[in-house]
Amino acid sequence: MLYVIIIAALVIFWLVAVDRPVLKVVFKQGHIEKIKGHFPNKFQHNVQEIGERNPFDGEMKVYQLRTGPKLVFSKQVPKKVQQRIRNVFPHQGFSSKSGKKAG
Repeated sequence: MLYVIIIAALVIFWLVAVDRPVLKVVFKQGHIEKIKGHFPNKFQHNVQEIGERNPFDGEMKVYQLRTGPKLVFSKQVPKKVQQRIRNVFPHQGFSSKSGKKAG
């Protein structure tokens, strides 16, 4: 019986503590170093262009929440660059997979 409680505790810890973004992008000198997840082509092109004009290091993560996608940037990414990326972010490209229809 104790092993069931331990396994349940490990599963709950994994669900809460493990970082699970839909998209993770690592930048080095404004260039995309590593991509993990679905990165829509148009958004990727826009982000590359922003990086070429304003070189920066850091990472960007996109989380899928019930209310929609959420962008999270590392502290190294300048606020101006963060805002430019938010402006070109395709909210439709990261729509919720719940199957609900609006209206």
